[in-house]
Amino acid sequence: MNNRTSGSESQDVIVVGGGIGGLATAFSLRQQGLSVRLLERAPEFGEVGAGLQLGPNATRILDNWGLLDEVRAAGVEPKRLVLGDAITGEKLTHLPLGEEFQQHYGAPYVVVHRSDLHRILLEACREAGVELQTNSTVERVETGSDSARTYLSDGTALKSQVVIGADGLNSRLRSHVVDDEPVCSGYVAYRGAVPISERPDVDLDEVIAWMGPGCHFVHYGLRQGKMANLVAVFRSPKYFAGEADWGGPDELDTAFAQCCDRVRQGLDSLWRDRHWKMYDRIPISNWSNGRLMLVGDAAHATLQYLAQGACQSIEDAEVLGSQVGKHRDGESVDWEEVFSATQQIRAPQASKVQTTARTWGDIWHVDGLARSLRNELLATRSPNDYKHIDWLYGA
Repeated sequence: MNNRTSGSESQDVIVVGGGIGGLATAFSLRQQGLSVRLLERAPEFGEVGAGLQLGPNATRILDNWGLLDEVRAAGVEPKRLVLGDAITGEKLTHLPLGEEFQQHYGAPYVVVHRSDLHRILLEACREAGVELQTNSTVERVETGSDSARTYLSDGTALKSQVVIGADGLNSRLRSHVVDDEPVCSGYVAYRGAVPISERPDVDLDEVIAWMGPGCHFVHYGLRQGKMANLVAVFRSPKYFAGEADWGGPDELDTAFAQCCDRVRQGLDSLWRDRHWKMYDRIPISNWSNGRLMLVGDAAHATLQYLAQGACQSIEDAEVLGSQVGKHRDGESVDWEEVFSATQQIRAPQASKVQTTARTWGDIWHVDGLARSLRNELLATRSPNDYKHIDWLYGA
């Protein structure tokens, strides 16, 4: 899998990045009959993290790809999404995810371990004939009028019709499209995944987010209910004070000190030796430059408040593949039209997810009167009211 290939061999597509977005894109394009090589800089394919949530906008696509049954078998299908107050422990509102929800959106809501989804996509790519290449660090890409060259750190040059940059939040290829940097939110995430027997308080029927002043705590079941996934996120005072060493466990405990017992007890199950500082990107309307296009977090990294990171990457992959089908004449693909159409469809939606996630994060973390008003408004919401989420999940 990690044997190098001569630069004289050409592919239709080179995908840079072997995460969920890169694998989904490679699979989607391979389904269109294109030759695809996926480059991953690590020695082995793999994903770091714990659980992720897949809304119906993503599970519909996985179903069309023939992968949903395997994802469902690996995950948990919760019965409701719940928002609660982290101080009082009161549940404020919920969204039922049962039969009516699935009929409305045409697909289920599934929570799955990140590494399980990655494994499923990796195996799908392998079976579809995607060339998978590890130990491949991309230094730069050059694009011409009808081809592109990808230069690796070992001196190899790979020719292709196009290059798709799926190299994540800290994308090196994004600099070919726009000159910017990731935006730090000043928030930090601590995660944990433990046997469900250690967290009997985690209800497998729920994905619940406890919202507190400058913090929140999320938990739900994974791996057929055998595991509990827990995430604590908080605003770092040290970051906003300009200190370099911010986001440590001391700040974690302080941030949740005023929360109810149920939330604070959940902190015991978190991994304290690692944490994730939360960044996103400024929304951009143009994702391409010549024969290079960005997808996934490289194009539109978002904060986690809508649980849409993986979902948006899967949507990118599906749209890009479908546009290839619409803009080809036999063996010839009009990549300019493919890129243009994909951006026109995806960029406004992905940008809305980015900006809405920022706003939603602000709402989750308010205090004082704003918190009281938020709680009152959520408590009056009708559980089966889908009008505010149709734009996200696609009615």
